[in-house]
Amino acid sequence: MTNTRGLLKRLPPRVRSAYLVLSLLGIAGEVSAQVTAPALGSAVPIPPAERVLTTFVASRPIRVPGATLDLKGPVFLPNGDLLFSDVQGKRVMRLNRHDRLTTVMTLANLMPGGMALSPDGRIFIAAANGKGGGAIIAMRADGSEQQTIVPEADGFAPNDIAFDTKGGFYFTDARGTVGEPTGGVWYVASAGVSPVPVVQHLAVANGIAVSPDGKRLWIGEFALGRLYRIDLTDAVTARPFGATTAYHSAGPAPDSMRVDRAGRVYVALYGQGRILTFSPSGLPLGQILLPGRDEGRNLNTTSLALRAGTRELVVVASDGKPGGHATIFHAPSFEQ
Repeated sequence: MTNTRGLLKRLPPRVRSAYLVLSLLGIAGEVSAQVTAPALGSAVPIPPAERVLTTFVASRPIRVPGATLDLKGPVFLPNGDLLFSDVQGKRVMRLNRHDRLTTVMTLANLMPGGMALSPDGRIFIAAANGKGGGAIIAMRADGSEQQTIVPEADGFAPNDIAFDTKGGFYFTDARGTVGEPTGGVWYVASAGVSPVPVVQHLAVANGIAVSPDGKRLWIGEFALGRLYRIDLTDAVTARPFGATTAYHSAGPAPDSMRVDRAGRVYVALYGQGRILTFSPSGLPLGQILLPGRDEGRNLNTTSLALRAGTRELVVVASDGKPGGHATIFHAPSFEQ
């Protein structure tokens, strides 16, 4: 960034010292012009070990009229438009390149959640029924040609979806509790094929992402605050000694996640108003903070999307309470 010297003067002493050490080693990243010391009175103070991470503050807020609770599942279409879910509003919405919002479709009995763009250009949607279950449906970007891929009768609670390099997809089954972990991750090789278990006995499996080469799986366990890294020998089998807990959240939990072209993992921390970014091996690299988080606003950060071929990233979040706001934010990614 420009005017680095001026920015360093505004950083707290501990952060400034860490940056200078990294500069001498030649590995310092960019410093956000909006980096601030975490306030002691913050509603969601940043854990001490993460206060020295390279930090960006999101900007360009776009309010979503009529949405007061969770937004989720943002995906960029090839033409640059953004699709996302208004969960409790049962709407799939579109934000075009001119920041104009429209409703693509409204579901009658399901609440759309996590979404993913399939290799054939369809949108796959993990939708909840509000009764502890749900389904996965597919549609064209304009809402047409809707098809049920995983029916409610199968008994899953689909939450997030990620496609692999072979055209199959993983989905998280968000059932279970801390005391009764009945959720997990399942794989569907193609439409019409029954789901196959990949990881079971999870307490509210949530976010899911696949590395660019398809050999590494990232899973969020919401109820226990864990981020798992699973190295695969095939689509459904972990490599011997290839499964590990890469990160254990301090405070509210990991939600949806995305992987960039270099394999870095971006994890939305629901209840914290921030995105935490990890190296391809699972080490914390940086973070993106949402405005108003210290005052308790925009804390329900559910998901994000990366625009292909750019450093642009969008985050969806809400205040998480009736009468609050649901908002789309923009921020730079950590791609080089």
